[in-house]
Amino acid sequence: MQPATLSTGKLGAMAVFVGAAVLEVVGDALVRKGLRGSGVALVGLGFAALGTYGIVVNLLDIEFSRLLGAYVGVFAVVSVLIGRLVFHDSVPASTWAGLAVILVGSLIIHLGRPG
Repeated sequence: MQPATLSTGKLGAMAVFVGAAVLEVVGDALVRKGLRGSGVALVGLGFAALGTYGIVVNLLDIEFSRLLGAYVGVFAVVSVLIGRLVFHDSVPASTWAGLAVILVGSLIIHLGRPG
């Protein structure tokens, strides 16, 4: 059986990363809301979104450690932005500084030479 992969350019990979990050953040938010009184159905929907994220991000034909190393930066940005814009979280300067550090690390992993 052939492994399912998706070959894209850098822009396509970034689009897949963003889509996967949205699925992961939405899945986490649904599980959180379900556990805090909105019911088991939301937890189930959250599980489905998280499972879909796992499939989507792993379709990219990128070495596993580089894939997740690069993805972490996108996930961090999407998480903070959704927290701020959707949940109206107050994001302190320390979070923005930490996000910058994560992005630098993610870029080093993504742009570095393959092993």
